[in-house]
Amino acid sequence: MSSIRHAGLPWELGLAEAHQTLVKNKLRSRVVVQTDGQLKTGRDIAIATLLGAEEWGVATAALVVEGCILMRKCHLNTCPVGVATQDPELRKRFNGAAEYVVNFIQFLTMELREIMASLGYRTIDEMVGQADALRIRENLNHWKSKKLDLTPVLYKEPADHFTGLYKQEEQDHGIAGVLDWGIIEEAAPALDNKKHVRINRDIKNTDRTTGTMLSNEITKRYGAEGLPEGTIHLKFRGTAGQSFGAFNTHGVTLELEGDANDYFGKGLSGANMIVYPHKESSFVPENNILIGNVAFYGATSGKAFIRGKAGERFAVRNSGATAVVEGLGDHGCEYMTGGTVVVLGATGRNFAAGMSGGIAYVYDIHSNFAENCNMEMVDLDPLDDEDILLLSGLLTEHEVSTGSTVAKFVLNDMDNQRLNFIKVYPRDYKKVMQSRKSGTNVTIK
Repeated sequence: MSSIRHAGLPWELGLAEAHQTLVKNKLRSRVVVQTDGQLKTGRDIAIATLLGAEEWGVATAALVVEGCILMRKCHLNTCPVGVATQDPELRKRFNGAAEYVVNFIQFLTMELREIMASLGYRTIDEMVGQADALRIRENLNHWKSKKLDLTPVLYKEPADHFTGLYKQEEQDHGIAGVLDWGIIEEAAPALDNKKHVRINRDIKNTDRTTGTMLSNEITKRYGAEGLPEGTIHLKFRGTAGQSFGAFNTHGVTLELEGDANDYFGKGLSGANMIVYPHKESSFVPENNILIGNVAFYGATSGKAFIRGKAGERFAVRNSGATAVVEGLGDHGCEYMTGGTVVVLGATGRNFAAGMSGGIAYVYDIHSNFAENCNMEMVDLDPLDDEDILLLSGLLTEHEVSTGSTVAKFVLNDMDNQRLNFIKVYPRDYKKVMQSRKSGTNVTIK
């Protein structure tokens, strides 16, 4: 059995229901509806359009045109036709070209135009949602399909002249009031002349993806290299909304006195992030959650110091960022491929599931971490002198940046406290690192 063929429902059902519901509630004109799932021909696109979609995804078909043979080995780096692999020998086998996809799209649009002409439609907008133009085939004799009632799918929701059947209205998403616009204006000396700038702002939980538009400006001007370290220092006070510091680049430091929601530091790309509780707060930081779930999802570089606990799925798919946190929830370091994570406290269950790279150091004072760790791909090792040197440096930065009492305690008693740390080391990654030190080659199966 395969979930690819035997799970889920056909896109026709979801598309028809979504379109009809939106029309019924007079909301269809506010959104763009897109569908995908085995769309291969102009006829498929025509049917999707008549059922209510004005955008269509043909990703799999385009991939096949490029040369994919659907081996389903993308995650193993063993693609036999060189599409989804980093192996140089396998990549030599790739013989696709962009022109193939262009040709494919031209065939699709040609067939779609022919169908539109036969139905009397000049534009896609005229065609969207006109389900009454579809007919059920009459020569269906198969026992599985001959008794199917497709009337609900082909039903056309009544609509008056004031109800749009496709996207016609623009929505105000409040972009004009985003916090970043003021920050970008104030950071002009740094953006134009690389001068050091310090900016102070209050922040609330409706301020989402703060700093992202600023980093976009930096990247447009200076590329991936960004600005020199510490050029722009942003100090916030309050509760940050989702995706605080997402995709922030080199040269930016985000300091938050308060707490933050989910996706903190998502896609971090070189910036530094510092979080600690309000100065007036009375709670013990290391016993309380300060940032939400899925922090540093897909981070590639940068540093972060969190004086407090994080939620679940901390540093999922982290590939290069360094983070210090004082405890976290379930599924920490899931699918992590690079970077360094220091946990100065307890973790939830299933830590390091699918972790294939990077290193995590866990402060296991209760001696129960092994029960919470997913041991499928990692070893739990003691710290060596190099680890102690690295850990001491990160803890010093953590204490200086956040005022952490936990880091201060560990640093003052490192000779004893080092015994409470566990090094979470992915096995294959360990083999590669050891082979580099010894100058030998290693094969990972």
